[in-house]
Amino acid sequence: MQQVKVSDLTPEAQTTLQQIQSGGSFPYLQDGSVFKNLEKKLPVKPLNYYLEYTVETPGSPDRGARRIVIGQGGEIYYTDDHYNSFQEVVTT
Repeated sequence: MQQVKVSDLTPEAQTTLQQIQSGGSFPYLQDGSVFKNLEKKLPVKPLNYYLEYTVETPGSPDRGARRIVIGQGGEIYYTDDHYNSFQEVVTT
């Protein structure tokens, strides 16, 4: 899986990560809900292992296609194509 540094994410994705880390409020009801990994694009884990969060898409009339998915083990994944592909987010 391709990796991306936090510093190389879009400003909106960086904002979403900051909100997640601070336990802040989120703009969409679905934020923080279970990501089921039905597409099996992420490592297979128990059902409630992953949570998903919306990454704002400027100009989009809805939630758009960008998401951050967090694993219980601290893994962070980013998709900009609504789960068709993921990048692992790394801090170094």
